[in-house]
Amino acid sequence: MNIEAEKNRDHMSEGEQIWEKRIAVVGIGGVGGYLAGMLGRVCPHLTVAARGARREAVLKDGLILHSDHNGEIKVHPERVVPTKELGEQDYIFICVKNYSLEEVCGELSGAVTDDTVLIPVMNGADPGERLRKLMGKGTVVDSLIYIVAFANEDHSITQQGDFADLRIGIKDADEDEKKKVKEVSAILSAAGIDYQAAEDIEQEIWKKYILNCAYNVASAYYDNNIGQLRSDPVKAKEYEELVREAYAVARAKGVNVGQKDVDAILYRFYHELAEDATSSLQRDIRDKKRAETDTFSGYIVREGRRLGISMPVSEKMYEGLMKYEQKR
Repeated sequence: MNIEAEKNRDHMSEGEQIWEKRIAVVGIGGVGGYLAGMLGRVCPHLTVAARGARREAVLKDGLILHSDHNGEIKVHPERVVPTKELGEQDYIFICVKNYSLEEVCGELSGAVTDDTVLIPVMNGADPGERLRKLMGKGTVVDSLIYIVAFANEDHSITQQGDFADLRIGIKDADEDEKKKVKEVSAILSAAGIDYQAAEDIEQEIWKKYILNCAYNVASAYYDNNIGQLRSDPVKAKEYEELVREAYAVARAKGVNVGQKDVDAILYRFYHELAEDATSSLQRDIRDKKRAETDTFSGYIVREGRRLGISMPVSEKMYEGLMKYEQKR
């Protein structure tokens, strides 16, 4: 028996241990691969959804995680199957690109029961809301993660830096939903995944989203790293405006964010982010891959227009990014 699992067995409610649970990870890129690697150390009934060369690599060599935060990890999930073949699951971590969510939900129909807990660990402000509408069953526990992680050409996963921090929660949760959040907390704890159960998960999601509305969008629009953006007064000013425009939308939507959150995001831009930092949106556009342009830019522009908020910088960059997308 894994010692870490043994130590954490009492975290599960009513004597239900983590090793009895059917847990799946859908999408084993950077984020999903990190979570699957950590979960695989303590979950004997772990299934990962993969296909093609990635599935073959995991079946042959296991799921390999090179983690600055947790060391070298290699696990062999109980099952590695296409999403359609998952079978019924107790908990499903959904770690796909935002634009793939609708397709994935269709493939998950046979895996989700009324008792299944779905945890979307994805970019954007609304994956949980969309997941609830698309699935219509199960319980969705909202989340976000602060992590730098990516899949390598050999299908191993690299996690960089000394942090990989998850937040989970449900807004205005009832007693049954609070119980589900506690169950997910127990799983994360047993797996050694750094996490917090947030009192206001909507606030936490939007704090990260506002940051990304500037970080991803400006870096992709100019194809600049953070050092290049903050060393150019014009680009730095536009970065600030992107933050303020997204903040104005959040406030108009009733999200509990404040000026201190804006100040913290801008402080991070000027003083904490690495000089050579790039964004996932920037890398995808540069590599001519399908990118989450709509997630980081289109959504905030549409919401701003709907709410009558002026957002000239966001609109300019969205239009420019869409032109890049059309050339893909």
